[in-house]
Amino acid sequence: MSVLPFDQRDGFIWFDGDFVAWKDAKLHVLSHGLHYASCVFEGERAYGGRIFKSREHSERFRASAELLDFSIPYSAADLDAIKAEVVARNNFSNCYVRPVAWRGSEMMAVAAQHAKIHVAIAAWDWPSMFDIATKMRGIKLDVAEYRRPDPATAPCRSKAAGLYMICTISKHRAERRGYADAMMLDWRGRVAECTGANIFFVSGGALHTPIADCFLDGITRRTVIDLARRRGIEVVERRIMPEELEGFEECFICGTGAEVTPVAEIGPYRFLPGALSRAMIDDYAAEVQPQQKAA
Repeated sequence: MSVLPFDQRDGFIWFDGDFVAWKDAKLHVLSHGLHYASCVFEGERAYGGRIFKSREHSERFRASAELLDFSIPYSAADLDAIKAEVVARNNFSNCYVRPVAWRGSEMMAVAAQHAKIHVAIAAWDWPSMFDIATKMRGIKLDVAEYRRPDPATAPCRSKAAGLYMICTISKHRAERRGYADAMMLDWRGRVAECTGANIFFVSGGALHTPIADCFLDGITRRTVIDLARRRGIEVVERRIMPEELEGFEECFICGTGAEVTPVAEIGPYRFLPGALSRAMIDDYAAEVQPQQKAA
């Protein structure tokens, strides 16, 4: 299937304080962010023209930059307003929103304290990844060879571009092997997350999820935990070893892109998407959709 390249689309991107034509949003090949991964980003969704948890994303965006030793020159309130304008300017209702910030080309070495900090915000149409019938069949996950790094070796609480290198490699390998994604272990061999989503398991009516100490504590992850507790469902954040997967009844992943998506298979382990996964899908849909929340 042919997909229009992202640099050839129509619309407007907000870039360093101004709206520019989509095809004119460019950076220099010697930008520090390209060579040394001094770049952070966010992944957000708008539903009915409203960006879900926009302020939380804006605050995490700024915090991610601070962890990479630079400051985004816009407040969280500024970013919220700009993102909303990007969605409106492009006439989107349901879409994906991508803020990104990086060091520019003023310095080209490991150190780049005086490089300009650039910020851009784009949005594009991105419907739900799966319809409900497809979701409830569950997706298949491979087990990645690469592991999430020890937090003493990388700024794991930052949504930093460089931390996704091993995610891309792992997802490519999974897709070549016929899987939708890959589950990653942490540096000690414990269950961590998928390449772009957090993971939950069901056992005895309770939700179990890995402690987010070496990977991103996703905004969708926190939303799911809150929704489950509102239902009176016990949520256990703990260390989970791969061999424990055999004893879980259900499994699902969650993230801005995946929303809530059940899993039917992880390597040799099988799961049956059931009532608790369906409840989280429905609750999350009601939480993010303005018209459903108002009903």
